[in-house]
Amino acid sequence: LLCFTLGEEWGQVRAPNANRFIFSHDLSNGALNMLEVFVSSLDEFQPDLVVLSGLHMMEGQSKEMRQRRLMEAVASISDIPTDIPIHLELASMTDQDFMSNIIHQQVFPLVNSIGLNEQELLFLTQSASGPHASLTSWSGVPDVGLVSDILFWILKEHGRRAEQASDLTRIHFHTLAYHILVTVDGYWGNQVAAVAAGARAAGTQACATETIDTSKVFLKAPLEFVTSQIEAPSIISLNPDEPVVRWHREGISFHFTPVLVCKDPVRTVGLGDAISAEGLLYSEAYPQ
Repeated sequence: LLCFTLGEEWGQVRAPNANRFIFSHDLSNGALNMLEVFVSSLDEFQPDLVVLSGLHMMEGQSKEMRQRRLMEAVASISDIPTDIPIHLELASMTDQDFMSNIIHQQVFPLVNSIGLNEQELLFLTQSASGPHASLTSWSGVPDVGLVSDILFWILKEHGRRAEQASDLTRIHFHTLAYHILVTVDGYWGNQVAAVAAGARAAGTQACATETIDTSKVFLKAPLEFVTSQIEAPSIISLNPDEPVVRWHREGISFHFTPVLVCKDPVRTVGLGDAISAEGLLYSEAYPQ
């Protein structure tokens, strides 16, 4: 793990934000070797929820190997009983063809929920020619309207709708300054507590404190934003007394909350996993 703090220099480059580079040589997880064993053990311990990750680690494999293992992973995930919700946590990738395969080759339709950050969201829409795919990178804090458009498109195009055989009904988006929990109406409850819990986990884990220490955090979220850059948007102003804001779009609900950002982060590895896990802990999946 190689970490850089804000302002730290490496040669001619000065870090505009805290950054990290994670190097891995995990041969087993790089080939998803334990997936079938894991799925076969579900009958024994009867989980209430399954959380999957690691698809990004297959980028180190050859294209043929990735294709074969992805199809085998789809077959294995299909064996998970349909009454057990499945959450897929994405991670940074660089191969657009591989991401496109994950989206289109029945991985997204097999899971009920996904978690991702702003880099993964932008890469996803670029890989699948979604909205704002021409955007090459975010400038500062990701624009809420742009993010909202892409999240809406994912659930509308790849989520559960009347005309689509898909189980995907939930996305937990997290970026440094704010989180958005997006759900198809009728499938999830307790979204306000869930998105707030994820934001709280971001502040406490990054600062390595038991609770939010107000002297160690600051607010970076926009205090006013629009909910879309495509359709006629709503303009929303944050109210400190009710920090979770909700809006609605064609049967899909959005829950937004700012994050109290840690000034001097201590723990950042696995932060997205902790955020999504905390949000899932407070989420209520309605039986179908």
